[in-house]
Amino acid sequence: MQYGDFYYPLPANEPVLNYAPGSKEKLALKAALKELKSTKIDVPMYIGAEEVRTGNTIDIRAPHEHKHVLGKFHVGDARHVTKAINAALRVKDKWANMSWENRANIFLKAADLLATKYRPYINGTTMLGQSKNAYQAEIDSACELIDFLRFNVHFLSDIYRQQPISGPGMYNRLEYRPLEGFVFALTPFNFTAIGGNLPTSAAMCGNVVIWKCANTQVFSAQMFMRILKEAGLPDGVINLVFIDGPTIGSVIFNHPDFAGLHFTGSTGVFNNMWATIGQNMNTYKTYPRIVGETGGKDFVIAHKSANPDVVVTALARGAFEYQGQKCSAASRAYIPSNIAAEVKKKLVEQVKTMKMGSVEDFTNFVNAVIDEKSFDKLEGYIKNSRKRDSGAKVWVGGKCDKTDGYFIEPTIIEASDPYYVTMCDELFGPVLTVYIYDENKFEETLKLVDGTSVYALTGAVIAQDRFAVELATNRLRNSAGNFYINDKPTGAVVGQQPFGGARASGTNDKAGSQLNLYRWLSARTIKETFNPPTEYGYPFMAEK
Repeated sequence: MQYGDFYYPLPANEPVLNYAPGSKEKLALKAALKELKSTKIDVPMYIGAEEVRTGNTIDIRAPHEHKHVLGKFHVGDARHVTKAINAALRVKDKWANMSWENRANIFLKAADLLATKYRPYINGTTMLGQSKNAYQAEIDSACELIDFLRFNVHFLSDIYRQQPISGPGMYNRLEYRPLEGFVFALTPFNFTAIGGNLPTSAAMCGNVVIWKCANTQVFSAQMFMRILKEAGLPDGVINLVFIDGPTIGSVIFNHPDFAGLHFTGSTGVFNNMWATIGQNMNTYKTYPRIVGETGGKDFVIAHKSANPDVVVTALARGAFEYQGQKCSAASRAYIPSNIAAEVKKKLVEQVKTMKMGSVEDFTNFVNAVIDEKSFDKLEGYIKNSRKRDSGAKVWVGGKCDKTDGYFIEPTIIEASDPYYVTMCDELFGPVLTVYIYDENKFEETLKLVDGTSVYALTGAVIAQDRFAVELATNRLRNSAGNFYINDKPTGAVVGQQPFGGARASGTNDKAGSQLNLYRWLSARTIKETFNPPTEYGYPFMAEK
Protein backbone atom coordinates (compact mmCIF):
# COMPACT_ATOMS: atom_id res chain seq x y z
CA MET A 1 0.00 0.00 0.00
CA GLN A 2 1.25 3.49 -0.89
CA TYR A 3 1.15 5.86 2.10
CA GLY A 4 2.79 8.91 0.58
CA ASP A 5 4.23 10.57 -2.51
CA PHE A 6 7.95 9.95 -2.17
CA TYR A 7 9.93 12.45 -4.24
CA TYR A 8 13.68 12.50 -4.80
CA PRO A 9 15.04 16.03 -5.44
CA LEU A 10 17.81 16.95 -7.87
CA PRO A 11 21.15 15.70 -6.48
CA ALA A 12 24.54 17.36 -6.80
CA ASN A 13 27.17 15.80 -9.04
CA GLU A 14 29.60 13.60 -7.13
CA PRO A 15 32.79 15.62 -6.36
CA VAL A 16 35.89 14.41 -8.21
CA LEU A 17 38.67 13.51 -5.77
CA ASN A 18 42.08 14.82 -6.77
CA TYR A 19 44.40 12.08 -5.41
CA ALA A 20 47.02 14.60 -4.37
CA PRO A 21 50.27 13.32 -2.85
CA GLY A 22 49.63 12.02 0.67
CA SER A 23 45.85 12.36 0.38
CA LYS A 24 43.63 9.81 2.09
CA GLU A 25 42.06 8.77 -1.20
CA LYS A 26 45.44 8.21 -2.87
CA LEU A 27 46.67 6.00 -0.04
CA ALA A 28 43.41 4.01 -0.09
CA LEU A 29 43.56 3.55 -3.86
CA LYS A 30 47.17 2.37 -3.82
CA ALA A 31 46.33 -0.11 -1.06
CA ALA A 32 43.35 -1.39 -3.08
CA LEU A 33 45.50 -1.77 -6.20
CA LYS A 34 48.01 -3.81 -4.24
CA GLU A 35 45.26 -6.01 -2.79
CA LEU A 36 43.47 -6.51 -6.11
CA LYS A 37 46.66 -7.35 -7.94
CA SER A 38 47.84 -9.87 -5.36
CA THR A 39 44.52 -11.76 -5.20
CA LYS A 40 43.42 -13.86 -8.15
CA ILE A 41 39.62 -13.82 -8.25
CA ASP A 42 37.27 -16.48 -9.54
CA VAL A 43 34.28 -14.74 -11.14
CA PRO A 44 30.98 -16.61 -11.55
CA MET A 45 27.98 -15.68 -13.61
CA TYR A 46 25.17 -14.26 -11.47
CA ILE A 47 21.93 -15.96 -12.49
CA GLY A 48 19.02 -15.57 -10.10
CA ALA A 49 20.25 -16.54 -6.64
CA GLU A 50 23.07 -18.69 -8.06
CA GLU A 51 26.74 -18.03 -8.62
CA VAL A 52 27.29 -20.19 -11.68
CA ARG A 53 30.74 -21.65 -12.29
CA THR A 54 31.01 -23.73 -15.46
CA GLY A 55 34.69 -24.66 -15.29
CA ASN A 56 35.16 -23.17 -18.76
CA THR A 57 37.20 -20.10 -17.86
CA ILE A 58 38.97 -17.13 -19.47
CA ASP A 59 41.84 -15.30 -17.79
CA ILE A 60 41.47 -11.64 -16.80
CA ARG A 61 44.68 -9.80 -17.69
CA ALA A 62 45.83 -6.22 -17.27
CA PRO A 63 46.27 -4.63 -20.75
CA HIS A 64 49.39 -2.77 -19.58
CA GLU A 65 50.89 -5.96 -18.09
CA HIS A 66 49.34 -8.77 -20.08
CA LYS A 67 51.47 -11.51 -18.54
CA HIS A 68 49.85 -10.83 -15.16
CA VAL A 69 46.61 -12.74 -14.49
CA LEU A 70 44.16 -10.89 -12.22
CA GLY A 71 41.77 -13.83 -12.09
CA LYS A 72 39.41 -15.79 -14.29
CA PHE A 73 35.73 -15.74 -15.19
CA HIS A 74 33.41 -18.60 -16.06
CA VAL A 75 31.92 -18.71 -19.54
CA GLY A 76 28.43 -20.05 -20.20
CA ASP A 77 26.47 -21.35 -23.17
CA ALA A 78 22.94 -21.20 -24.58
CA ARG A 79 21.53 -23.13 -21.62
CA HIS A 80 22.70 -20.38 -19.27
CA VAL A 81 21.03 -17.69 -21.38
CA THR A 82 17.72 -19.52 -21.04
CA LYS A 83 18.34 -20.03 -17.34
CA ALA A 84 18.99 -16.29 -16.88
CA ILE A 85 15.83 -15.35 -18.80
CA ASN A 86 13.76 -17.73 -16.69
CA ALA A 87 15.28 -16.37 -13.47
CA ALA A 88 14.45 -12.82 -14.58
CA LEU A 89 10.89 -13.63 -15.56
CA ARG A 90 10.23 -15.43 -12.27
CA VAL A 91 10.93 -12.27 -10.28
CA LYS A 92 9.49 -9.84 -12.83
CA ASP A 93 6.03 -9.28 -11.31
CA LYS A 94 7.32 -9.02 -7.76
CA TRP A 95 9.96 -6.48 -8.80
CA ALA A 96 7.55 -4.44 -10.92
CA ASN A 97 5.08 -4.27 -8.03
CA MET A 98 7.66 -3.19 -5.44
CA SER A 99 6.95 0.31 -4.13
CA TRP A 100 8.93 3.04 -5.85
CA GLU A 101 10.69 4.17 -2.66
CA ASN A 102 11.97 0.66 -1.91
CA ARG A 103 13.12 0.16 -5.49
CA ALA A 104 14.78 3.59 -5.61
CA ASN A 105 16.58 3.21 -2.31
CA ILE A 106 18.43 0.10 -3.51
CA PHE A 107 20.14 2.19 -6.18
CA LEU A 108 20.73 5.12 -3.84
CA LYS A 109 22.40 2.75 -1.40
CA ALA A 110 24.54 1.36 -4.22
CA ALA A 111 25.60 4.93 -5.06
CA ASP A 112 26.49 5.51 -1.42
CA LEU A 113 28.55 2.31 -1.28
CA LEU A 114 30.38 3.39 -4.45
CA ALA A 115 31.10 6.82 -2.98
CA THR A 116 32.52 5.41 0.25
CA LYS A 117 33.40 1.79 1.05
CA TYR A 118 33.92 0.58 -2.51
CA ARG A 119 35.32 3.70 -4.17
CA PRO A 120 38.96 2.50 -4.20
CA TYR A 121 37.85 -0.95 -5.38
CA ILE A 122 35.65 0.12 -8.28
CA ASN A 123 38.43 2.50 -9.34
CA GLY A 124 41.11 -0.13 -8.77
CA THR A 125 39.35 -2.81 -10.82
CA THR A 126 38.81 -0.28 -13.62
CA MET A 127 42.45 0.79 -13.55
CA LEU A 128 43.84 -2.73 -13.62
CA GLY A 129 41.27 -4.37 -15.88
CA GLN A 130 40.76 -1.56 -18.41
CA SER A 131 44.11 0.26 -18.09
CA LYS A 132 42.80 3.63 -16.93
CA ASN A 133 44.88 6.05 -14.91
CA ALA A 134 43.60 7.15 -11.51
CA TYR A 135 41.89 10.31 -12.75
CA GLN A 136 40.17 8.62 -15.70
CA ALA A 137 38.93 5.86 -13.38
CA GLU A 138 37.73 8.38 -10.79
CA ILE A 139 35.63 10.40 -13.25
CA ASP A 140 34.22 7.21 -14.78
CA SER A 141 33.77 4.31 -12.39
CA ALA A 142 33.25 6.43 -9.28
CA CYS A 143 31.75 9.83 -10.16
CA GLU A 144 29.81 9.11 -13.34
CA LEU A 145 28.39 5.82 -12.12
CA ILE A 146 27.34 7.41 -8.81
CA ASP A 147 25.74 10.25 -10.77
CA PHE A 148 23.86 7.87 -13.07
CA LEU A 149 22.33 6.12 -10.07
CA ARG A 150 21.39 9.26 -8.14
CA PHE A 151 20.22 11.36 -11.06
CA ASN A 152 18.20 8.53 -12.61
CA VAL A 153 16.31 8.13 -9.34
CA HIS A 154 15.52 11.85 -9.45
CA PHE A 155 14.60 11.78 -13.17
CA LEU A 156 12.30 8.81 -12.73
CA SER A 157 10.72 10.42 -9.69
CA ASP A 158 9.97 13.45 -11.89
CA ILE A 159 8.51 11.26 -14.65
CA TYR A 160 6.18 9.50 -12.24
CA ARG A 161 4.80 12.92 -11.22
CA GLN A 162 3.92 13.89 -14.79
CA GLN A 163 0.14 13.43 -14.98
CA PRO A 164 -2.61 14.49 -17.39
CA ILE A 165 -5.32 17.05 -16.69
CA SER A 166 -8.86 16.00 -15.72
CA GLY A 167 -12.24 17.45 -16.63
CA PRO A 168 -15.47 17.82 -14.57
CA GLY A 169 -16.95 14.56 -13.34
CA MET A 170 -13.92 12.43 -14.15
CA TYR A 171 -10.27 11.82 -13.22
CA ASN A 172 -7.31 10.87 -15.43
CA ARG A 173 -4.01 9.39 -14.43
CA LEU A 174 -0.92 7.89 -16.09
CA GLU A 175 0.61 4.68 -14.86
CA TYR A 176 4.23 4.16 -15.94
CA ARG A 177 4.62 0.41 -16.31
CA PRO A 178 7.83 -1.48 -17.00
CA LEU A 179 8.07 -3.18 -20.39
CA GLU A 180 6.27 -6.47 -20.88
CA GLY A 181 9.18 -8.90 -20.84
CA PHE A 182 12.90 -8.58 -20.15
CA VAL A 183 15.60 -6.12 -21.26
CA PHE A 184 18.98 -7.15 -22.72
CA ALA A 185 21.86 -4.83 -21.69
CA LEU A 186 25.01 -5.24 -23.78
CA THR A 187 27.86 -3.06 -22.52
CA PRO A 188 31.37 -2.07 -23.74
CA PHE A 189 34.83 -2.17 -22.18
CA ASN A 190 35.66 1.50 -22.14
CA PHE A 191 33.42 2.91 -19.40
CA THR A 192 32.59 1.16 -16.14
CA ALA A 193 29.82 3.75 -15.75
CA ILE A 194 28.18 2.67 -19.01
CA GLY A 195 28.52 -0.94 -17.88
CA GLY A 196 26.64 -0.03 -14.72
CA ASN A 197 24.10 2.37 -16.19
CA LEU A 198 22.70 0.29 -19.03
CA PRO A 199 21.31 -2.51 -16.82
CA THR A 200 20.39 -0.33 -13.81
CA SER A 201 18.48 2.37 -15.70
CA ALA A 202 16.15 -0.27 -17.11
CA ALA A 203 15.92 -2.13 -13.78
CA MET A 204 15.14 1.09 -11.91
CA CYS A 205 12.02 1.45 -14.08
CA GLY A 206 10.80 -1.94 -12.86
CA ASN A 207 12.28 -4.10 -15.63
CA VAL A 208 14.28 -7.30 -15.26
CA VAL A 209 17.56 -7.48 -17.13
CA ILE A 210 20.03 -9.86 -18.75
CA TRP A 211 23.42 -8.12 -18.66
CA LYS A 212 26.36 -9.13 -20.83
CA CYS A 213 29.45 -6.99 -20.39
CA ALA A 214 32.51 -7.03 -22.64
CA ASN A 215 35.04 -9.70 -21.66
CA THR A 216 37.59 -6.93 -21.18
CA GLN A 217 35.37 -5.24 -18.56
CA VAL A 218 34.58 -8.25 -16.39
CA PHE A 219 36.95 -7.21 -13.58
CA SER A 220 35.03 -4.01 -12.77
CA ALA A 221 31.61 -5.38 -13.81
CA GLN A 222 31.74 -8.14 -11.22
CA MET A 223 32.69 -5.59 -8.56
CA PHE A 224 29.64 -3.49 -9.40
CA MET A 225 27.42 -6.57 -9.39
CA ARG A 226 28.63 -7.40 -5.88
CA ILE A 227 27.87 -3.83 -4.80
CA LEU A 228 24.32 -4.06 -6.19
CA LYS A 229 23.71 -7.27 -4.28
CA GLU A 230 25.04 -5.72 -1.07
CA ALA A 231 22.72 -2.76 -1.67
CA GLY A 232 19.76 -5.15 -1.62
CA LEU A 233 19.02 -5.80 -5.29
CA PRO A 234 16.78 -8.89 -5.35
CA ASP A 235 18.08 -12.03 -7.04
CA GLY A 236 17.12 -12.28 -10.69
CA VAL A 237 16.47 -8.58 -11.32
CA ILE A 238 19.85 -8.17 -13.04
CA ASN A 239 21.56 -11.34 -14.25
CA LEU A 240 25.22 -10.96 -15.24
CA VAL A 241 26.34 -13.56 -17.79
CA PHE A 242 29.52 -14.18 -19.77
CA ILE A 243 28.48 -15.76 -23.06
CA ASP A 244 29.70 -15.09 -26.59
CA GLY A 245 27.66 -12.65 -28.67
CA PRO A 246 26.23 -14.97 -31.36
CA THR A 247 25.13 -17.52 -28.75
CA ILE A 248 23.42 -15.08 -26.42
CA GLY A 249 21.86 -13.23 -29.37
CA SER A 250 20.41 -16.38 -30.90
CA VAL A 251 18.52 -17.16 -27.67
CA ILE A 252 17.48 -13.65 -26.64
CA PHE A 253 16.37 -12.39 -30.05
CA ASN A 254 14.22 -15.48 -30.59
CA HIS A 255 12.48 -15.29 -27.22
CA PRO A 256 8.85 -14.07 -27.14
CA ASP A 257 9.46 -12.08 -23.93
CA PHE A 258 12.33 -10.01 -25.37
CA ALA A 259 11.18 -6.43 -24.76
CA GLY A 260 14.18 -4.14 -25.08
CA LEU A 261 17.84 -3.72 -26.03
CA HIS A 262 20.11 -1.26 -24.21
CA PHE A 263 23.41 -1.20 -26.09
CA THR A 264 26.70 0.63 -26.34
CA GLY A 265 29.25 -0.70 -28.80
CA SER A 266 30.10 -0.82 -32.48
CA THR A 267 27.78 0.37 -35.23
CA GLY A 268 28.18 -2.90 -37.13
CA VAL A 269 27.06 -5.04 -34.19
CA PHE A 270 24.11 -2.71 -33.50
CA ASN A 271 23.01 -2.83 -37.14
CA ASN A 272 23.14 -6.63 -37.16
CA MET A 273 21.07 -6.84 -33.98
CA TRP A 274 18.53 -4.36 -35.32
CA ALA A 275 18.17 -6.45 -38.49
CA THR A 276 17.73 -9.65 -36.49
CA ILE A 277 15.10 -8.06 -34.26
CA GLY A 278 13.25 -6.81 -37.34
CA GLN A 279 13.23 -10.27 -38.89
CA ASN A 280 11.85 -11.77 -35.68
CA MET A 281 9.05 -9.26 -35.01
CA ASN A 282 6.33 -11.89 -35.28
CA THR A 283 7.98 -13.75 -32.39
CA TYR A 284 7.62 -11.02 -29.78
CA LYS A 285 4.68 -10.14 -27.55
CA THR A 286 5.37 -6.45 -28.05
CA TYR A 287 7.52 -4.14 -30.16
CA PRO A 288 10.95 -4.14 -28.48
CA ARG A 289 12.57 -0.85 -27.51
CA ILE A 290 15.93 -0.53 -29.27
CA VAL A 291 18.37 1.94 -27.71
CA GLY A 292 21.96 2.17 -28.88
CA GLU A 293 24.97 4.44 -28.63
CA THR A 294 27.46 3.32 -31.23
CA GLY A 295 30.50 4.64 -33.09
CA GLY A 296 32.01 8.06 -33.55
CA LYS A 297 34.52 9.98 -35.62
CA ASP A 298 34.58 13.01 -33.43
CA PHE A 299 35.90 16.32 -34.69
CA VAL A 300 37.46 19.58 -33.57
CA ILE A 301 37.34 22.51 -35.98
CA ALA A 302 39.32 25.62 -35.15
CA HIS A 303 38.53 29.02 -36.64
CA LYS A 304 41.24 31.49 -37.65
CA SER A 305 40.30 33.53 -34.55
CA ALA A 306 40.96 30.58 -32.21
CA ASN A 307 43.46 30.84 -29.37
CA PRO A 308 46.20 28.32 -30.33
CA ASP A 309 46.75 27.32 -26.69
CA VAL A 310 43.05 26.44 -26.33
CA VAL A 311 43.22 24.35 -29.51
CA VAL A 312 46.34 22.53 -28.34
CA THR A 313 44.93 21.63 -24.94
CA ALA A 314 41.58 20.55 -26.38
CA LEU A 315 43.37 18.21 -28.78
CA ALA A 316 45.92 16.90 -26.29
CA ARG A 317 43.24 16.00 -23.77
CA GLY A 318 40.43 15.21 -26.18
CA ALA A 319 42.48 12.83 -28.32
CA PHE A 320 44.77 11.12 -25.81
CA GLU A 321 43.00 10.82 -22.44
CA TYR A 322 42.29 7.14 -21.91
CA GLN A 323 44.33 6.39 -25.03
CA GLY A 324 41.58 7.80 -27.27
CA GLN A 325 39.29 4.90 -26.32
CA LYS A 326 36.32 7.12 -25.55
CA CYS A 327 33.31 7.17 -27.87
CA SER A 328 33.72 10.94 -27.78
CA ALA A 329 37.51 11.17 -28.29
CA ALA A 330 38.80 13.79 -30.74
CA SER A 331 39.85 11.79 -33.77
CA ARG A 332 39.96 14.36 -36.59
CA ALA A 333 40.93 18.02 -36.40
CA TYR A 334 40.64 20.88 -38.89
CA ILE A 335 43.21 23.60 -38.26
CA PRO A 336 43.30 26.94 -40.14
CA SER A 337 46.50 27.77 -41.96
CA ASN A 338 47.19 30.98 -40.00
CA ILE A 339 47.69 29.17 -36.67
CA ALA A 340 48.73 25.72 -37.97
CA ALA A 341 52.46 26.13 -37.40
CA GLU A 342 52.01 27.34 -33.81
CA VAL A 343 49.48 24.61 -33.02
CA LYS A 344 51.78 21.96 -34.47
CA LYS A 345 54.81 23.16 -32.52
CA LYS A 346 53.01 23.37 -29.17
CA LEU A 347 50.98 20.19 -29.63
CA VAL A 348 54.04 18.13 -30.52
CA GLU A 349 55.85 19.56 -27.52
CA GLN A 350 52.97 18.60 -25.21
CA VAL A 351 52.64 15.09 -26.59
CA LYS A 352 56.37 14.49 -26.12
CA THR A 353 55.95 15.17 -22.39
CA MET A 354 53.22 12.53 -21.98
CA LYS A 355 54.53 9.59 -19.97
CA MET A 356 53.25 6.15 -20.91
CA GLY A 357 53.20 2.98 -18.82
CA SER A 358 51.46 1.11 -16.03
CA VAL A 359 48.47 2.57 -14.17
CA GLU A 360 50.26 1.83 -10.90
CA ASP A 361 52.71 4.62 -11.69
CA PHE A 362 50.50 7.67 -11.12
CA THR A 363 52.85 9.90 -13.14
CA ASN A 364 51.78 8.18 -16.37
CA PHE A 365 49.26 10.10 -18.47
CA VAL A 366 48.90 7.36 -21.11
CA ASN A 367 48.40 3.66 -20.48
CA ALA A 368 47.74 0.64 -22.72
CA VAL A 369 45.04 0.05 -25.33
CA ILE A 370 42.57 -2.61 -24.34
CA ASP A 371 43.80 -5.76 -26.13
CA GLU A 372 45.94 -7.24 -28.89
CA LYS A 373 43.22 -6.97 -31.53
CA SER A 374 42.97 -3.22 -30.95
CA PHE A 375 46.76 -2.89 -30.85
CA ASP A 376 47.23 -4.68 -34.19
CA LYS A 377 44.53 -2.61 -35.91
CA LEU A 378 45.99 0.69 -34.74
CA GLU A 379 49.54 -0.34 -35.57
CA GLY A 380 48.37 -1.14 -39.10
CA TYR A 381 46.91 2.33 -39.62
CA ILE A 382 50.06 3.98 -38.29
CA LYS A 383 52.35 1.88 -40.51
CA ASN A 384 50.30 2.73 -43.57
CA SER A 385 50.50 6.45 -42.79
CA ARG A 386 54.31 6.21 -42.92
CA LYS A 387 54.38 4.94 -46.51
CA ARG A 388 55.78 7.40 -49.03
CA ASP A 389 52.70 7.50 -51.20
CA SER A 390 50.19 7.61 -48.35
CA GLY A 391 49.50 11.34 -48.57
CA ALA A 392 50.10 11.55 -44.84
CA LYS A 393 52.96 12.26 -42.46
CA VAL A 394 53.42 11.60 -38.76
CA TRP A 395 54.04 14.68 -36.63
CA VAL A 396 54.82 12.84 -33.42
CA GLY A 397 54.58 9.38 -31.82
CA GLY A 398 53.78 6.25 -33.74
CA LYS A 399 55.86 3.74 -31.78
CA CYS A 400 54.02 0.53 -30.96
CA ASP A 401 55.21 -2.14 -28.53
CA LYS A 402 53.23 -5.10 -27.15
CA THR A 403 56.10 -6.91 -25.44
CA ASP A 404 54.79 -6.32 -21.92
CA GLY A 405 51.58 -4.40 -22.53
CA TYR A 406 49.61 -3.07 -25.50
CA PHE A 407 51.34 0.31 -25.70
CA ILE A 408 50.85 2.72 -28.60
CA GLU A 409 52.39 6.15 -28.35
CA PRO A 410 50.04 9.11 -28.78
CA THR A 411 50.25 9.70 -32.51
CA ILE A 412 49.39 12.71 -34.66
CA ILE A 413 49.07 12.28 -38.40
CA GLU A 414 48.75 15.17 -40.86
CA ALA A 415 46.70 14.29 -43.92
CA SER A 416 46.95 16.26 -47.17
CA ASP A 417 43.63 14.77 -48.26
CA PRO A 418 40.64 15.56 -46.00
CA TYR A 419 39.21 12.16 -46.95
CA TYR A 420 42.35 10.24 -46.00
CA VAL A 421 41.46 6.93 -44.35
CA THR A 422 42.29 8.01 -40.78
CA MET A 423 40.13 11.12 -41.23
CA CYS A 424 37.17 8.84 -41.97
CA ASP A 425 37.56 5.48 -40.19
CA GLU A 426 36.79 5.06 -36.51
CA LEU A 427 40.12 4.04 -34.94
CA PHE A 428 39.34 4.00 -31.20
CA GLY A 429 42.88 4.61 -30.06
CA PRO A 430 45.48 7.33 -29.41
CA VAL A 431 45.67 8.48 -33.02
CA LEU A 432 44.64 12.00 -34.08
CA THR A 433 44.56 13.06 -37.73
CA VAL A 434 44.91 16.73 -38.63
CA TYR A 435 43.91 18.48 -41.85
CA ILE A 436 45.14 22.04 -42.43
CA TYR A 437 42.68 24.19 -44.34
CA ASP A 438 42.85 27.64 -45.92
CA GLU A 439 42.08 30.08 -43.10
CA ASN A 440 39.65 31.96 -45.38
CA LYS A 441 37.58 28.85 -46.20
CA PHE A 442 35.96 28.22 -42.84
CA GLU A 443 32.45 27.90 -44.27
CA GLU A 444 33.57 25.43 -46.93
CA THR A 445 35.40 23.44 -44.27
CA LEU A 446 32.24 23.21 -42.17
CA LYS A 447 30.62 21.41 -45.13
CA LEU A 448 33.64 19.11 -45.19
CA VAL A 449 33.29 18.34 -41.49
CA ASP A 450 29.60 17.57 -41.88
CA GLY A 451 30.00 15.36 -44.94
CA THR A 452 33.16 13.38 -44.15
CA SER A 453 31.80 10.89 -41.62
CA VAL A 454 28.72 8.70 -41.27
CA TYR A 455 28.91 9.32 -37.53
CA ALA A 456 27.45 12.18 -35.50
CA LEU A 457 28.41 11.71 -31.87
CA THR A 458 30.53 14.62 -30.58
CA GLY A 459 32.29 17.62 -32.02
CA ALA A 460 33.75 20.97 -31.06
CA VAL A 461 34.35 24.41 -32.51
CA ILE A 462 37.10 26.65 -31.16
CA ALA A 463 36.85 30.34 -32.02
CA GLN A 464 36.90 33.79 -30.47
CA ASP A 465 34.81 35.22 -33.33
CA ARG A 466 31.20 34.87 -32.18
CA PHE A 467 29.85 34.93 -35.73
CA ALA A 468 32.04 31.91 -36.48
CA VAL A 469 30.71 30.13 -33.37
CA GLU A 470 27.13 30.74 -34.46
CA LEU A 471 27.80 29.68 -38.03
CA ALA A 472 29.43 26.44 -36.91
CA THR A 473 26.69 25.73 -34.37
CA ASN A 474 24.04 26.06 -37.08
CA ARG A 475 25.84 24.33 -39.95
CA LEU A 476 26.91 21.39 -37.77
CA ARG A 477 23.51 20.94 -36.12
CA ASN A 478 23.20 17.35 -37.30
CA SER A 479 26.90 16.51 -37.14
CA ALA A 480 27.08 15.85 -33.40
CA GLY A 481 24.64 14.97 -30.65
CA ASN A 482 27.00 16.60 -28.13
CA PHE A 483 28.54 19.84 -29.39
CA TYR A 484 31.20 21.83 -27.53
CA ILE A 485 32.25 25.46 -27.91
CA ASN A 486 35.84 26.29 -26.96
CA ASP A 487 36.38 22.94 -25.27
CA LYS A 488 37.38 19.36 -26.03
CA PRO A 489 34.59 17.08 -27.31
CA THR A 490 34.81 14.70 -24.33
CA GLY A 491 33.79 14.73 -20.67
CA ALA A 492 29.97 14.76 -20.67
CA VAL A 493 28.64 14.97 -17.11
CA VAL A 494 25.38 13.35 -15.98
CA GLY A 495 22.67 15.97 -15.52
CA GLN A 496 24.74 18.58 -17.35
CA GLN A 497 25.37 17.22 -20.85
CA PRO A 498 23.00 14.32 -21.69
CA PHE A 499 25.02 12.06 -23.96
CA GLY A 500 24.28 10.49 -27.34
CA GLY A 501 24.49 11.02 -31.07
CA ALA A 502 22.53 10.29 -34.22
CA ARG A 503 23.29 9.09 -37.75
CA ALA A 504 25.54 6.01 -37.43
CA SER A 505 26.30 6.98 -33.82
CA GLY A 506 23.05 5.63 -32.44
CA THR A 507 19.49 6.43 -31.46
CA ASN A 508 20.39 9.56 -29.45
CA ASP A 509 18.34 8.55 -26.41
CA LYS A 510 20.61 10.62 -24.17
CA ALA A 511 22.03 8.70 -21.24
CA GLY A 512 22.07 10.89 -18.16
CA SER A 513 18.63 12.42 -18.75
CA GLN A 514 14.91 11.68 -18.52
CA LEU A 515 14.88 10.95 -22.25
CA ASN A 516 16.63 7.63 -21.73
CA LEU A 517 14.36 6.49 -18.94
CA TYR A 518 11.19 7.01 -20.99
CA ARG A 519 12.44 4.21 -23.24
CA TRP A 520 12.14 1.67 -20.41
CA LEU A 521 8.60 2.65 -19.46
CA SER A 522 5.24 1.86 -21.03
CA ALA A 523 2.53 4.34 -20.07
CA ARG A 524 -1.06 3.31 -19.38
CA THR A 525 -3.77 5.99 -19.35
CA ILE A 526 -6.56 5.40 -16.85
CA LYS A 527 -9.78 7.42 -16.94
CA GLU A 528 -12.43 7.13 -14.23
CA THR A 529 -15.87 8.65 -14.75
CA PHE A 530 -17.67 9.55 -11.52
CA ASN A 531 -21.20 9.91 -12.92
CA PRO A 532 -21.38 7.69 -16.00
CA PRO A 533 -24.21 8.27 -18.52
CA THR A 534 -27.11 5.85 -18.55
CA GLU A 535 -28.48 6.64 -22.04
CA TYR A 536 -26.79 6.73 -25.42
CA GLY A 537 -28.44 9.88 -26.74
CA TYR A 538 -26.99 13.42 -26.83
CA PRO A 539 -28.82 16.76 -26.38
CA PHE A 540 -28.21 17.81 -30.01
CA MET A 541 -30.58 15.06 -31.13
CA ALA A 542 -33.64 16.77 -29.63
CA GLU A 543 -35.68 19.19 -31.80
CA LYS A 544 -37.91 20.49 -28.98
